[in-house]
Amino acid sequence: DFHPVSQPQKHYGITSSISMAFPREVDHQYTHKLSEAMKPFGVFEDEDELNHRLAVLGKLNTFVKEWIAEISETKNLPPSAITNVGGKIFTFGSYRLGVHTKGADIDALCVSPRHVERTDFFDSFFAKLKLHEEIKDLRAVEDAFVPVIKFKFDGIEIDLLFARLALQSIPDNLDLRGDSHLRNLDIRCIRSLNGCRVTDEILYLVPNKENFRLTLRAIKLWAKRRGIYSNMLGFLGGVSWAMLVARTCQLYPNAVAATLVHKFFLVFSKWEWPNPVLLKQPEDSNLNLPVWDPRVNPSDRYHLMPIITPAYPQQNSTYNVSTSTRTIMSEEFKYGLSVTDDILQGKTDWSKLFQPPNFFLKYKHYIVLTASASTEENQLEWIGLVESKIRVLVGNLERNEYITLAHVNPTSFPGNKESCSENEFVSMWFIGIIFKKVENAESVNIDLTYDIQSFTDTVYRQANNINMLKDGMKIEATHVKKKQLHQYLPSIVELNRNSNGGASKRASLDGSQLDSSRDTDSGTPFNSPNSVCKPSRPAASDTDDRWVLLT
Repeated sequence: DFHPVSQPQKHYGITSSISMAFPREVDHQYTHKLSEAMKPFGVFEDEDELNHRLAVLGKLNTFVKEWIAEISETKNLPPSAITNVGGKIFTFGSYRLGVHTKGADIDALCVSPRHVERTDFFDSFFAKLKLHEEIKDLRAVEDAFVPVIKFKFDGIEIDLLFARLALQSIPDNLDLRGDSHLRNLDIRCIRSLNGCRVTDEILYLVPNKENFRLTLRAIKLWAKRRGIYSNMLGFLGGVSWAMLVARTCQLYPNAVAATLVHKFFLVFSKWEWPNPVLLKQPEDSNLNLPVWDPRVNPSDRYHLMPIITPAYPQQNSTYNVSTSTRTIMSEEFKYGLSVTDDILQGKTDWSKLFQPPNFFLKYKHYIVLTASASTEENQLEWIGLVESKIRVLVGNLERNEYITLAHVNPTSFPGNKESCSENEFVSMWFIGIIFKKVENAESVNIDLTYDIQSFTDTVYRQANNINMLKDGMKIEATHVKKKQLHQYLPSIVELNRNSNGGASKRASLDGSQLDSSRDTDSGTPFNSPNSVCKPSRPAASDTDDRWVLLT
């Protein structure tokens, strides 16, 4: 049933395709317009920037080879073996997929032969990097779940992982996709290899890489603009969006990007979660590593929106998704479908797809979460921890019987300059709340004290456990109504006065920070907390410290 053109006779995905249709001239035109509409958002790098990245990676690869040869000498390998010992840098993530944005960091992996230890990487390789003046902001996180060395190399941020394979030498043409590489490896090496193996597998499982790339760029831009790009906060991160787009490409193997974007919304607005999204039939490699399997692991049965990585050991990349975030994303899929319907009927243009939502007009009630510290360095550390725990607060709120939805906006905002107290660095997040309609009641007292208190206790306790808590680190959560938001974000006043809110004002609050957002899954806050100030507290009449809300 294949069209008789030079097409790989390969069947993609776990089901047959939905349509093998080839693009019409008009589909190419819409695809060109899509590309043009994305340009103002800085999603495409120019030739110079691409070449700069290639040069930096080339130098890093040379460093790795030199270092492995030096280490091999100290371990008394014969000279003939040292010449051929190899070593290699692999990239993964958005850069390897070919969808990184301007200024995005590069995820990379250093692969070494068996006689080079992980301790060597964090010791002598770290020392070698330190000697180079092109390398700045060098830091190692050796005890992380996936240990990493982070640095800036000639202006490009790089996160470098390490894996040693059970091989005597690492050839330049090494393919990491084979499961046999994982045998007898340290679990940290398996985790470190995972990013590369998943990325390579995704590229292998799509029918046309160019169509896949342009579609994924569009979907990632859309998700960032709509405030649903964040693995950490319970939305989806880059790998998950990549897998959803890859599945769409498998179902429409000959379609171009304009069609694929539309079909993406069609497929996932109708998807019956929690049926998993799979790019290939999971295989077991008998290596006894834990894999996602709801038949075996009861905890996997509770995952709301499973998207399963295609490389062994298969994992669900969306275990952070909650009932609220799934509801919000499902609404966005439906809205995306209606907008792309209009675009492909010529009723509107692609820029409409990338318009940010009116988050600050959407809800009657909000929770303002404020994290403050006394120095900028402390603040960066503190907001990293607080942001990683916001899911706990959302979970507490979702379990409250009077709350239907808790919607966290992934953008963090700097504190309000007007009400500065000395030497405070402040970041704020906003969570929109929908309360349940309560029968036969004018108003019901809803006490959120416990939900909030247990969240702040969790954050303080964890900070204490890892010896992070410093004097001046504070976290507060306050309930406000929509009309009080201006006390936290003065520019909201104009927005709420005029419900249509001029596009520029709206963008300044809801989207512009996201255009330059680091292309990362680690949930880096989009605003550096450089405002030295504290948000004003609403007047006592507006809110009660005991969190009794009247709806």
